[in-house]
Amino acid sequence: MPAQTRLFMCLKDNFGVLLHDPGSGRTAAIDAPEAAPVEAALEATGWKLSDILVTHHHGDHTGGIEELKRRYRCRVLAPEGEAGGIPAVDETMREGDTVRVGAIEGRVIVTPGHTAAPATLYFPADKLVFAGDTLFSIGCGRVIEGTMEQMWQSMLKLRALPDDTMVHCGHEYTLANIRFAKTIEPDNKALAAREREVTALLAAGKPTAPARLGDEKAANPFLRADVPEVAKAVGMAGAPAAEVFAEIRTRKNKF
Repeated sequence: MPAQTRLFMCLKDNFGVLLHDPGSGRTAAIDAPEAAPVEAALEATGWKLSDILVTHHHGDHTGGIEELKRRYRCRVLAPEGEAGGIPAVDETMREGDTVRVGAIEGRVIVTPGHTAAPATLYFPADKLVFAGDTLFSIGCGRVIEGTMEQMWQSMLKLRALPDDTMVHCGHEYTLANIRFAKTIEPDNKALAAREREVTALLAAGKPTAPARLGDEKAANPFLRADVPEVAKAVGMAGAPAAEVFAEIRTRKNKF
């Protein structure tokens, strides 16, 4: 049976999401920014929390873990390289590990850059990827603990996934990301189409995630640093892609 998801908001602009296996009844929270919205989503669906899959150690992704674990006695899985900064961890995840939520099977992709060793969770049969704060719709996370080169390599890992993969990200930043992306590629038709879509979604009170990865490949400048037109747009024609990426990310930091 295909996986089911439930998307909801936490804190100011965090996305929370539940991943549910209808066959076994197991349900995972992808991160736990705070406990109350997770519990509300569980109550609305009738699902029971069995697992918390943590993408990275930042407090706005881990703040609800301890309260949820006390209440549901759920299993907490965290990236091995960041587990020391995450509460109540039961198991750790490494690059290439298999993660199961009932019959739902995923693969761990370690994507350093935003933090030192975050876990992106890819579920190929269900065409889902949970990218935390590594990849946003039309954006990427700020490079804090890793290097620009590492973050670009992480972008390439995610860009290599199939176009029909649906990307769940950690925050509702899409419209602001589009405003910045237009300074890089003002004539990008895919970006203009995404802007129209996002404007309509927000006007209707709907989230802008998940996003189709194929659309992101066409419109997200952080996935396009090796496209000659993008390099030329930032005055770096012929430069290595990682350097172009670093320039785009630096501009975004100041935008």
